[in-house]
Amino acid sequence: MAIIIISIFILGYIAIATEHSIKVNKAASAILTGVLTWTVYIMFTPDKHLVGEELVHHLGELSGILFFLMGAMTIVELVDAHDGFDIITGKINQTDKRKLLWIIAFITFFLSAILDNLTTTIVMVSLLRKLIKGEKERLFFVGIVVVAANAGGAWSPIGDVTTTMLWIGNQISASNIVLNVFLPSIICLAVPLVYLSFKLKGDVQRPALKSSDTKHALSLRNQKTVLIAGVSGLVFVPVFKTITHLPPFMGILFSLGILWVIVEIMHKGKEDEHKNRYSVVQALRKIDVPSILFFLGILVSIAALEAIGSLVHLAGWLDKNLQNENIIVMAIGLLSSIIDNVPLVAAAQGMYDLSVFPTDHPFWEFLAYCAGTGGSALIIGSAAGVAAMGMEKISFFWYMKNISLLALLGYFSGAAVYILQMYIMG
Repeated sequence: MAIIIISIFILGYIAIATEHSIKVNKAASAILTGVLTWTVYIMFTPDKHLVGEELVHHLGELSGILFFLMGAMTIVELVDAHDGFDIITGKINQTDKRKLLWIIAFITFFLSAILDNLTTTIVMVSLLRKLIKGEKERLFFVGIVVVAANAGGAWSPIGDVTTTMLWIGNQISASNIVLNVFLPSIICLAVPLVYLSFKLKGDVQRPALKSSDTKHALSLRNQKTVLIAGVSGLVFVPVFKTITHLPPFMGILFSLGILWVIVEIMHKGKEDEHKNRYSVVQALRKIDVPSILFFLGILVSIAALEAIGSLVHLAGWLDKNLQNENIIVMAIGLLSSIIDNVPLVAAAQGMYDLSVFPTDHPFWEFLAYCAGTGGSALIIGSAAGVAAMGMEKISFFWYMKNISLLALLGYFSGAAVYILQMYIMG
């Protein structure tokens, strides 16, 4: 049974990794993998009721992550629909390549920590289309955005799905992850930027401005209101968890509810066509549902491996052969560039119990850094990379040639800083 389930899991991951070659969306592959693993498990187990209870138990834990993602995506879509992000992007007037690269990278870095790396990448790629006309130059900036988004998401409990998973799983606390992973994350970005500062020269060419559609134009006051309310709602989630001790998805749903009321009041009395354009219902239609289903399939698959004990055996193999937790974590980070950081972190959560590595143990914090930033080494290694790949049609080998070595340079630099930091702090 275990061999069959593991084989299904491996085949599913091959399909996910080769999504663009086989022309099958990775969400479909993930869902099929998740369902088939549990189907085989229950067919080969005499106690069907026990397997059903195990599945429901795991699904209860996973639903918190899915609802959190759905709520966060909806809030961001609402802010974007109200042109809230234009307030930020409208302030960028720089054309010098080096200066613009630093500006874009650090906006991405901090925005990713507040929002998430996937959404931030989508926003920043849209921004770059307005800032840079040349396709080759823009692609290079997009590649750095992927590195910056992953680095920015690693040190925030709401910035990356894997960090959120560790936060929800009680492996890390919001305050400690910010305190201990911020410096390695910023080094991960700064080192490639310093290197590029000696390589880039000249100015970028701006695209011609397009005439705006004023039919549904919003006032600056409305834009600011939704931007402030949306970002404040996202930032409030860790505070809500600390005060109430409720799971983060409750906080994000609370923030969504507040923003929903604000938007309804803001457009009260206006024509239906106008209201529908800026409604929460419209935002829900635009969120990336395939990504949510992808995470569901992946996490359900990992739960099956955990249920049959495969992850415990993998933990033993890693401990026996690598024998160093830092090397284990760095290996997981590099593997995430080949596969995906979500299943690898989920596997680590299943492999190592809190009794072995308690909450805020350096193992979990280093895992958050490595899994969050290691995926930048390849374009298919992170949600941010996949989003950029789809939006700008970046090829796998172009990214490997132009960005991968820079990403690895930053990854190992940040890892060294974290290890040194922990050594100094004892």
